[in-house]
Amino acid sequence: MLTRFAPSPTGELHLGHAYSAVLAHDAARRAGGAFLLRIDDIDGARSREEHVAAAIADLDWLGLERDGAPVRQSQHLGDYAAALDHLRARDLVYPCFCTRADIVQSLAAPHGPAGPVYPGTCRHLGADERALRIAGEPHCWRLDMARAAALAGPLVWEEAGQGLRAADPAAHGDVVLARKDAPASYHLASTIDDAAMKVTEVIRGADLIASTDVHRLLQALLGLPTPAYRHHALVCGADGKRLAKRDAAATLATLREAGVDGHALAADLRAGRLPAGYSLRNP
Repeated sequence: MLTRFAPSPTGELHLGHAYSAVLAHDAARRAGGAFLLRIDDIDGARSREEHVAAAIADLDWLGLERDGAPVRQSQHLGDYAAALDHLRARDLVYPCFCTRADIVQSLAAPHGPAGPVYPGTCRHLGADERALRIAGEPHCWRLDMARAAALAGPLVWEEAGQGLRAADPAAHGDVVLARKDAPASYHLASTIDDAAMKVTEVIRGADLIASTDVHRLLQALLGLPTPAYRHHALVCGADGKRLAKRDAAATLATLREAGVDGHALAADLRAGRLPAGYSLRNP
């Protein structure tokens, strides 16, 4: 077994990150496998080196030993570009010039698992107009979901405790694979990285289970292996909402500075015990 913990260095880690890291670490150790750290620093504008160092310090404090050096997404931009080129050559992606406001305001935009679904405004632009606008306008690259889903056919993945689960990528619409401000989206980068790292089980929060629909499709389109998945309950605050990086009181750095024993905290998380005011919930 090979598992990974993949934080984005855009803020400090909190209790929710710790819970996920403990589960991934322990699953690998029980099976005599490896636990890897990946730094998802594809967002160059928001990623900070101090957050990378802090994440490593947090994992050390928790007593979660990693196997090998951290993997960085920023060192694999060529892999994402090659995958996008492969999909472009098969006419499965297209440039999109719409803003987020354009999509939200569109009367034709239904809602999917992650919010408004792109209404396909740029999908049918002619080749000449695309080329002209690409040269002078910011644009992202979207997956032509109808074509891609038809090509891949029915898809499933193995979800821990549930057996085979049917993927429904079409519900997400034409998702972004390369952003205007980044060379790859979370969907594309994470899918490629998990395959390149030979991850056998992806352990992450239940808020990302819908993303697996898209990742399973990309695996089929790119000829990549499909790991098993385990989407765990989320750590929530007293308000019942899942923790976010803005929740300073729950950061691991704050707990460490308050004198909390990291190894003891990890043991509590393994047993499903959280500090007062926090709870585990499924969305």
